[in-house]
Amino acid sequence: MPTKRRGVAALVPGLEPTRSGWVKRLGQLFTGRKELDPALLDEIEKVLLTADIGVRTSQKLLSELRESLDKHAIKDPAAVWGYLRRRSVEILTMDAPAVDFAAAHPFVLLIIGVNGSGKTTTIGKLASKLQAQGRKVLLAAGDTFRAAATEQLEVWGAKVGAPVVRGKDGADPSSVVFDGVKRAQSEDIDVVVADTAGRLHTKKNLMEELQKVRRVAGKALDGAPHETWLVIDATSGQNAIAQAQEFTKEMAVTGIVLTKLDGTAKGGVILGIADQLRIPVRYIGVGERVEDLREFEADDFVEALFGEAPAGEEEANLAPDRHGVETTT
Repeated sequence: MPTKRRGVAALVPGLEPTRSGWVKRLGQLFTGRKELDPALLDEIEKVLLTADIGVRTSQKLLSELRESLDKHAIKDPAAVWGYLRRRSVEILTMDAPAVDFAAAHPFVLLIIGVNGSGKTTTIGKLASKLQAQGRKVLLAAGDTFRAAATEQLEVWGAKVGAPVVRGKDGADPSSVVFDGVKRAQSEDIDVVVADTAGRLHTKKNLMEELQKVRRVAGKALDGAPHETWLVIDATSGQNAIAQAQEFTKEMAVTGIVLTKLDGTAKGGVILGIADQLRIPVRYIGVGERVEDLREFEADDFVEALFGEAPAGEEEANLAPDRHGVETTT
């Protein structure tokens, strides 16, 4: 099986809740239809809104469809399905270079997000992947306001063989990140992945703390942090978009990690986040295993989500099949 096909097949199980939710309902709208009419677009709109794609992105897609219908540019339901697939890929594709962890030594990656979004688990899985690539990784336990976060990070550190820099409970998170960067410099470590606080007394308080962490990282090493990734829990639906908007107002977010896609039927939130923020999705979480934290590829994601593109107008049922990928090698 070609590498791309394997990549798509690996995504399908983790996206099953979304595939069997709004994607299936969307596909059912096309069953038995031979002609396109405005009523179909109204039904599509209802499904998109229940997918937590967001009103703004849903309205954009529907506006483009209605304009095409008025101009007779789209003439049949199969073309609408193809359009939705194509536009999903376009929305999710960013003109952003791949992350080069060798661009700095050490390379400092700041992980932000609300408590419960999967920050610490994402850091552990990412550390495991980087170590497997032959990179030496250090973890900085900057979420000093939640003791369990530090303990969880230490468990991951022990598991993957990465040192963990921690401070006392309630210590200044910035000092922990500073110490982590300095230790990485002295021990010839390639990548520092820093956890941060996900909740303080007020939203303003949290954002100020995160900005301080960013400034102090820059004092420890010129140019740091080199990347700042926002971890978002896909199960929070529309609230995920609101969270992302708040964080990106205050922080220079360079990437998104969307977790827990395997636990929600509302995976369409990824479209709303990408469309409204125009920040690249770097990784997605589709399961509990380390390998289930997957580098994001827009083409593979959309193919796994929607299934195979319809071969022609003779195919009435445009919903994705059970597997969504070819079974031949």
